[in-house]
Amino acid sequence: MHLTSTARLFALAAPLLLATTALAQQAQDPGPNAPVSYDLSFDNAAQREARIAVTYRDLKPGAVEFRMARSSPGRYAIHEFAKNVYSVTAKDGAGRDLTIDRNDPYSWRVSGHDGTVTFAYTLYGDRGDGTYSQIDQTHAHLNMPATLIWAAGYDDRPIRVTFRPADPKWKIATQLAPVGGSATTFWAPHLQYLLDSPTELSEHHLREWTISSGGKTQTIRLAVHSADTPETIDAYAEKAKKVVAEQIRIFGTAPEFDFGTYTFIADYVPQISGDGMEHRNSTIISQPRTLAAGKFAQLGTLSHEFIHAWNVERLRPAELEPFDFTQADPTPSLWFAEGFTQYYGPLAIRRAGEMPLDAYLASLGGTLDFIVNNSARRYGSPQEMSLRAPFVDAAASIDPVNERIFASYYPYGAVVALALDLTLRQRFGSDLDAYMRHLWQRNGAAQQGFAPVKPYTPADLEAGLAELTRDPAFAKQFFDAHIRGSALPDFALLLAQAGLVLRPADASKGWIGASNVAGGGDEPVTLSEIPVPGSPLYAAGLTRGDTITALDGKPIATPADFRTALAALRPGQPVAVAFMTRAGPGSATITPVADPRLAIVTLERAGSQPTAAQLAFRRAWLGGD
Repeated sequence: MHLTSTARLFALAAPLLLATTALAQQAQDPGPNAPVSYDLSFDNAAQREARIAVTYRDLKPGAVEFRMARSSPGRYAIHEFAKNVYSVTAKDGAGRDLTIDRNDPYSWRVSGHDGTVTFAYTLYGDRGDGTYSQIDQTHAHLNMPATLIWAAGYDDRPIRVTFRPADPKWKIATQLAPVGGSATTFWAPHLQYLLDSPTELSEHHLREWTISSGGKTQTIRLAVHSADTPETIDAYAEKAKKVVAEQIRIFGTAPEFDFGTYTFIADYVPQISGDGMEHRNSTIISQPRTLAAGKFAQLGTLSHEFIHAWNVERLRPAELEPFDFTQADPTPSLWFAEGFTQYYGPLAIRRAGEMPLDAYLASLGGTLDFIVNNSARRYGSPQEMSLRAPFVDAAASIDPVNERIFASYYPYGAVVALALDLTLRQRFGSDLDAYMRHLWQRNGAAQQGFAPVKPYTPADLEAGLAELTRDPAFAKQFFDAHIRGSALPDFALLLAQAGLVLRPADASKGWIGASNVAGGGDEPVTLSEIPVPGSPLYAAGLTRGDTITALDGKPIATPADFRTALAALRPGQPVAVAFMTRAGPGSATITPVADPRLAIVTLERAGSQPTAAQLAFRRAWLGGD
């Protein structure tokens, strides 16, 4: 998931001025008479409402168009944020009511102003995640594209924002720069940065520590809104410190955060939805359970999102530069932007000493199994799956889709990263860390402060691999086979270097291509997934929505009946299946095959002993003992 960099053009109306290093040096609080100022109050938080007013000064003559975003960076589908905006008013500098016209659902046209317009509205918000906003008596969790309306054509102006908490105990966590000693007023150098700045108002716990890198000392902040004890949050902060340090080691240097701070905004409350969304100098991470209840599983999202401070926020796909808030923003490089990040998330935790080896291998094995045995690979490469993101990334539609033709670019890219990491170690005496550092210096590190970026294309990623290995033929072959194509290498051979075994998870178990059903009681038991193409159920002509009435002579009246019948299946032993499709009742004889699921285990657990070379390889790759 990604959000825009502060240097990005804001593609809505007039082009945004590129924020140069000189602008960064001049950027400062615009003062109480800022050319743009927002005021957000939460007096009606019990009804999930905020009242928001934005004032624009020194406007050009003529009508002003106020707009609401339709997309949010880091998400790739359309999101209709304007649907939660109502009770709209507009006044001029003298407080006179102004005429508001609407020609589409996403904008409001205001005319007759005197150079100043205060545009006010009520916002309803009750989904807390990385994309939407949630307001209640316990917090205001704000994703800015889902919260703030702006005037088109004034995107480069500095902005002041004042929050008026519903509870005096609420504190404010944000990457926005504070104004002087104020605890409630902040500023942004321009609209791009403002919309990149999620904000949490709540009675949260704050932990801070410093990092030193590249001759600079910066501050990491962890704001946790949860019912956890201070001691539990202290323990979480210690784990986060280790992960942050490991990721800095991977990339060789920390990013230069624009105001010297990076903020983890963590919501672990029951009403929240699980998510993670990166931003330039902060991230939203959320889960509807406490740290204690999750046994610190939330560290996985924290690790993933902090890697994005390099990969996506500064080392950035060209197709997202600039980000267009009016439509879906696709890129063929999400296999790298998200997938390689997905690979490094748990790996950084493992190397930091916060994940046992067996737990890491179980996670890696699950990811590998999901892609190796995924029928979607026959329908598209990692690049193709990246381009389908607008259809799947929290996209909503009422017509059903064929879930068997899409494999998420998160695990797909993570498996490609695994292949490249182990291949670089095997053939070149290098590793994926070196590749990421090379790309960081090549296309990412130049974007410090508000300097212009050097966004990458797929060709840049291939060229970077050729430069690292000094073998353009290898780079082309790898990209042809595994990025532009959907082939996978021999992972058993690659993993063997580390004394690891890739094997079936349970070869004695029969498999027929689908295991998820719905219904029972007064409803028939129906398949709730499309059988894997080529599987026994698929070959028998069954699909999602068809009813299973009997399996191997056993009546199926409940999902439990179906699970019991599945557990009794053995590879190679034919069974009868009775069913009902749209064409009427039917029956077939199917032959289960061996369960194709895969697992990764150590040679030690497989009953053998690794060599000294294999153990050394394992330590160099995974850390630990």
